[in-house]
Amino acid sequence: MKRTNQLQPLSRQHHLGLNLSRHAKECTDESAEIAKHWHHLTSYISDMKAHFEIEDTLIAHALAPYRASHSDVASVLDTLDGQHQQLYKLIDETERSQKSIDKEVTAAQVQALGTLLYDHIRFEERELYPMVEKYLTEAELDAVYTASPDSIKRADENR
Repeated sequence: MKRTNQLQPLSRQHHLGLNLSRHAKECTDESAEIAKHWHHLTSYISDMKAHFEIEDTLIAHALAPYRASHSDVASVLDTLDGQHQQLYKLIDETERSQKSIDKEVTAAQVQALGTLLYDHIRFEERELYPMVEKYLTEAELDAVYTASPDSIKRADENR
């Protein structure tokens, strides 16, 4: 899917998340598999804090003026916020229950997080980013690119 230049770094970050989450959705009950997938998923989400911050601040704020007059924008913003909250809540709840009763993460929990992450990335690529490309100005898109971590930009992008 062709993305506007300013969103390409964020889209590139999604590639790894799709691979990790797709494999996690097929996690077996084997404890080594569970631990591996859980670690990969939670590490990926932890590394995505800057990514989420860009979406929750720059993108959401730039789309906010369209919320009242465009129901599709309101729906996308509500979904974005809800999914980000669900991702963090699922990780927090699972980690808290592990610490409090020394309980292992289950394959079902790994699969649930994998599914949630997979669906979230698909939502962003199919609904959020096309809307961003439609409504954000060039300056707002440039701000998104500038805020994106240098580690996900390519040297030849010269933006």
